Formats: sequence, C-alpha cells, structure tokens
Amino acid sequence: MPGYFEADSMAVRVMSNRAVGLSYGQRALVIGAVHPRLYVGTVQHTEHRETPYNRLMLTARLFEAVFLGTKDEADRALEFTRRKHVTVVGAMPEDAGPHYPAGTPYSASDPHLMYMTMAFTFDSVHHMQNLLVRQLSADESEGLWQDFVRWAELFGMPRSAAPASYPEFRAAFDAYLASDKPYLTDEARVVGSYLAGAKRGDYDMAPPLRPLFRVIDVLVKGSLPASVRDLYGFRWTPAHEAAFRGAVQGARALYVQPPRFVPRPLAPILRGPNHQAFKIIAKRERHQLKRGRFSMPEVSAPPGR
Repeated sequence: MPGYFEADSMAVRVMSNRAVGLSYGQRALVIGAVHPRLYVGTVQHTEHRETPYNRLMLTARLFEAVFLGTKDEADRALEFTRRKHVTVVGAMPEDAGPHYPAGTPYSASDPHLMYMTMAFTFDSVHHMQNLLVRQLSADESEGLWQDFVRWAELFGMPRSAAPASYPEFRAAFDAYLASDKPYLTDEARVVGSYLAGAKRGDYDMAPPLRPLFRVIDVLVKGSLPASVRDLYGFRWTPAHEAAFRGAVQGARALYVQPPRFVPRPLAPILRGPNHQAFKIIAKRERHQLKRGRFSMPEVSAPPGR
C-alpha cells in the first residue's frame, strides 16, 4: 500500500539513504537546542529524561514511518504524535536570553514552532545528504523542500507558516542562525554536548557498532555551523577537521554510483529504513539504565548521585 510520498519523490530518495537517516536526527537536535521555546517545551513534557536516546529513536521512527511507510503506518505515527502534543503547552520557567524572558509561552500547536521543528529537521537532512551522499541540484533541493512542507502539514503545520521556496527558507534560516536569537540554556548545552559526542555517558555502544557511532559523532560535530559550535564552546582543531574530512570522504565513496550493469552489493546496506538500528540503540539504553548507567548523567541522574 503506497504512502503519502511517491517512491521517486525527493523525500523518499533522500530519506532512504542510511547515511542521512542515521545522522540527521542528532544534528537537528543539537542545532534545534539553540531555540529555547522548542527546547524547553520539549524537555518540560518528555517522558524520557532518563532515556534521551529512546526519545530520539522514537522520533526518528515516527518521522521515517511518515516518509517511507505505508499510509496506514504513517497515519498511526501521525495520530500518536497528535495525542502526545495535546498536552505540550506551557511557559518558560526562567529567562533564556534577551528574546525569551520567563513567562514566554510555548505550545506544540504554535504554527511558528511547528515550522521551526520542520526547519531544523529539513536543514539537517538536506545538509547530510549534500555532505555524505551527493550534492543536490537547485531543482532537487526545491523538490525536497516542498516534500518537507507537505510532511509538516501532515503533522498539523499550516502551509502559510513556511517560506514558499527553498531559496527563501535558506535565506531566512541562515539569517536566524546568524542573529542574536539562538540561545542555549544550561541544560540544552549539556544535552547538545552529549548528542554531538563532546561528552560521554556512563556506557558505550556495543563493540560491533561502536566505530560506526564514533564516526557519526565526528560527522555531526563537524557538520555544525561554526556559530553553533561557538555557542556550545566546542573545540575544533585541525585534527578534528582532518578526521571529519576523512569520514566525509569515506561516506561519499560508498555512494559513488557504479556503471549501470555493474553489481551493487552495498545497495541493501546503504539504502533502506533504519528502524532496526533505532531499536538496537533504544534497547541498549534501557538495558544500561536498569544497571544504573545513564546516557546523560548530568541530566538524568537523581539528586545526590
């Protein structure tokens, strides 16, 4: 049964690249944490303070279901999200920079916050596609943008909340990041540092997958705009840059298209949904939590730990 997006749509073509699907979510959350209303609204209502990667993996599975799943799978994901978002309403408990004083309201149904959620996600998907797979043309970027607007509409965003075209989005989004509006709360800085691999939790990924996730950390941290790295205070040395460039070149080499009739043994590995990987990450986090090991100790640990 077909889904909301055709198999040849830009959304399906890009989101089916596993290099994109495994990396965009961390990047989007690291950058998205600089928007205080989004960040505070999320953490004030999350059920996953002690299992942040379960929340990340759940979100990724929901997004993947809408982009790559059948219409029934997508509708279940959309309905689940709608139910969760009904209760996401509140106000900033304290000042978060000059633009977000205590008492500033937030709501999951706010059209602008819906748009910004989509914007951070789209920017990371588009960036990781260009970085790790191949550069999209202007027409392809426009097609991907329009698919993402449609995707956000499925989640409830009014079409009028988003720029009409990719160039308009690019100009507005880059101007936002260059302005004085991005701001990190103390907790957002800590959480983003873990997500970018600048901090380590109480445990590590199992050895067979550890090298992959080390590479993803390097790619996420290196792909951040310099202004965002500066907000976090991340060190970025020539050695970091060399490791990042090596990881990028390695990923792009895997996606080089061989001649038409040459066998493509890596195709099943490089393309497809990532729900199995998401399950492995989430299961390991739950298992380690039962043993008293936290993914983000500074955030998750109970008082006095």
